[in-house]
Amino acid sequence: MLNLADGTSTGKLADRRALLRSLDHSPQPSDAQQSLDHFRELALDMLLNPQVRQAFDLEREPVRLREAYGDHIAGQSTLLARRLVEAGVPIVTVLCAAGDLNGASGDNWDTHGDNFNRLRDRLLPPLDRGVSALLEDLHQRGRLDETLVVVMGDFGRTPKINGGAGRDHYPSAFSVLLAGGGIRGGQIYGSSDRLGAFPHDKPCGPQDLHATIFRQLGIPLDSLLHDQLGRPHQLTDGRPLPIAG
Repeated sequence: MLNLADGTSTGKLADRRALLRSLDHSPQPSDAQQSLDHFRELALDMLLNPQVRQAFDLEREPVRLREAYGDHIAGQSTLLARRLVEAGVPIVTVLCAAGDLNGASGDNWDTHGDNFNRLRDRLLPPLDRGVSALLEDLHQRGRLDETLVVVMGDFGRTPKINGGAGRDHYPSAFSVLLAGGGIRGGQIYGSSDRLGAFPHDKPCGPQDLHATIFRQLGIPLDSLLHDQLGRPHQLTDGRPLPIAG
């Protein structure tokens, strides 16, 4: 929930915003100043817009549903993601490894040590509960077909176990879960070798994953992005995976 500091009302915050606007007139604002102003306005909009505040208010959800997602940051953040999507936010990122991930035991996925116990006891249970609840919730609301859920990290873990019973950073093979958004359920695409070290069947790269996500979001793959110098760059050179329903 978005709470203002004690003694601050939305009316008082709006007055401060108006006062700042009346005083803050730089004749030639720098790019950094314009960027700061832009994000400050976004932050104030979040605090003052009643629709945004309502979307962040998880107490509007039934207790039983909140419990289904799990009483921890991972689960409640996933529930918040569903509410933000319903409020019209097109893309939402949930970080399921921050601070109080599972009750009183904070942890993260960088499992260089004690990998297997940490996954079994602290990391996988809240992730499994939150993602399962999200998919079921979206299905019950009739929104799963129009909402693409992507569960992934930024790289894999070494197939070789290190001396601390952990797994280190590894880029050559890892798994991604895609659900909803027109993806055909109940399928596994591709496989790794017997060691989990390299792709074996139907290999794909990050660019192919990007292309698949863009396609499911209805973004043309031949779209161009322009950098700060105005130079055009193709959105992706990947090929969408044949996993759509």
